[in-house]
Parts: sequence; C-alpha cells; structure tokens
Amino acid sequence: MGYIVRDQWQQHYADGKGFRQLGERERALLAEHTPVPDGGGRALEVGCGAGGLAVYLASIGYAVDAVDFADSALARARDDHADAVGVRWICLDIERDDSAELHEDGYDLITMRLMYPFLRDRSRVLHALGERLRAGGALVIITPTIEHTPEGRRDIALDENEIRLLTAGWKQVERLDADKLAALVLRGPCHAHTTAVEKRPTTGHALTGAVAVVTDKAGRVLLGRSTRGMWELPGGKTSGQESFEQAAVRELAEETGLTASASNAYAVTMLVDDSHGVPRLTAVIRITTWSGTLTNPEKRLFERWEWHDLHALACVGDVFTPAVQFPVKFFCSAS
Repeated sequence: MGYIVRDQWQQHYADGKGFRQLGERERALLAEHTPVPDGGGRALEVGCGAGGLAVYLASIGYAVDAVDFADSALARARDDHADAVGVRWICLDIERDDSAELHEDGYDLITMRLMYPFLRDRSRVLHALGERLRAGGALVIITPTIEHTPEGRRDIALDENEIRLLTAGWKQVERLDADKLAALVLRGPCHAHTTAVEKRPTTGHALTGAVAVVTDKAGRVLLGRSTRGMWELPGGKTSGQESFEQAAVRELAEETGLTASASNAYAVTMLVDDSHGVPRLTAVIRITTWSGTLTNPEKRLFERWEWHDLHALACVGDVFTPAVQFPVKFFCSAS
C-alpha cells in the first residue's frame, strides 16, 4: 500500500479506509513528553488523515493546524469531528505546495503519525519542518518499524538505518515504544555539516567520470541516498569512447529512470583530484531538459532519490567527494 500519487490517497479515504486508530499509549506519551507550554501552544499535524490525532492535540490545549493533501481525508475529518474546537483543517501537500498558509511564527509541536515512510523527499521535508519549530519545541514521528511489520508491508515501515539518518541532525532524541510503533521525539535541529566522503578504493591507474546536475521545476537538486550511506549526484565512470555528456545522460537513465539527450547536456567544469591515490578527472554536466518519472532502478546501489532545496545543500551530511567539490553557488545560478 505504498501510495505516492495524490489520487490514490484521495480514493483511499473516499472508500472509507483509514489507518490504525490513535492508541492510549500514544496519547499518554504525547501528554507526558510534549505537554502544552504555559500560556498555550501551537501544533502542526502533518498528514492528518481523518483527524484523530489533531483533535486529541486540540483537546489537551494545543491550537492545531492539521494538514493533508487528500480532500477526501479532510472532508471526513470535518464530518467526524464537527464539534472539534481549536483545529484548522488545511489541504496542503507538505512536499510540493506553497506552505505560506502555515503559521508564520512556527510551532511548539509538529507531529507525523504513520506517514513518514510515504514521503519521497524525506530529508528535505524533515529539514524544513525543523526550521518551523519554536525554541524548545519537538517534532514527533510515530512510525512502524521493520521488526514489527510483516514482510509484505515493509514499504510502510522504517529500518534502523533510516531511523539513524532521520535522528542524526537533532541535539536531543528520545525513542519510545507505543504498542510496537516507534515514537521518535526530536528536539533542537542541528543539521549535520556536509562532509566529503569516498567510496571503496578504485582500480586502474586513472579514472574518468561524469556527474549530472539535474533540477526540478522548483530548482531543487537531485541527489541519491546510496547504500554506502552517502548522498550522490547521478553519475559514474565513462565507458569506452563515449563523451562526458553521453556518460552523464546514460548514468542518469540507469540510476534514476529519467531520460535526457546529450544535446541538452553541457559540461560546466572539470574536477581534478585523486581517489585513494588514483588520479581522477570528473566532468560536471548540467542537464537542462529531462523527462520521465523518478524511480530507483538500481536498488543494490541506492536506497532512494530525493530533490533537495538549494539552501540545505550545506548541511545534508556525507556526500560523495566530487559532488562536494562542485560549488553550491553553481546550483543557485543554474536553477
């Protein structure tokens, strides 16, 4: 049930389907670990669905902005909780829509219940939500984990590697058990500085390759989370007699499913360094036009691909060295 498309979620709620109801253990953990600040507090519930958690947060004293991108979910929430006070229902895609409707002064509590695994650009969304926390505020992610999820449904759960990644950029992390759900209470965003890291030692006397710089309509840059635990631009070694531009286009298709023509690929600079003592020449190729749907064909090499905001490129953690060498300012000018 790994829905991504908005229409699928629209139908899900229109058919009367939902998710596991908010449990007593979850209520108790939220009340204990994220009490309403003196004088009142404001909460943001991301992916509110039919509204159970949003209404509970309002009942303990929060003023709540409850957002979901499915109109059918919000229609059910309004019908099921017609008497609820203190909840503002907002139709919003937290990944793609303009967030101007959210409260400009930020939030004391942000919750994401049973929805984080469905996000495509997880790192970007988490970074942006962390920026919306008020001083002392908490972001709470309640999620299934692999160990308590049947094998056929593990696309809706997080493994330990993913949990380590999402908790790495926070000063304080509490992991609590909520009836076989993991409740992660995150405070104090302290996003990790970008660090250049290498892959395993290469073979041969020298190495030539190309990396592809691709942006979406919003100017976000495409990076892949590799199974080596680093972010990478699409790219790889040149093959045979192909040009750097041809190599970048080929690697883009092989790694992401996106297609482009070499006529829309332009070498903007060359990077010279060494990989474990082996000389390396890497061409940075700007691809201006592409088509297709972003996928992950090479699952043995990449966990997923995400679009990253330009302003967040300096704090994404470990990045493959050639991508780090290329100045962030290029991305800004290229978009």
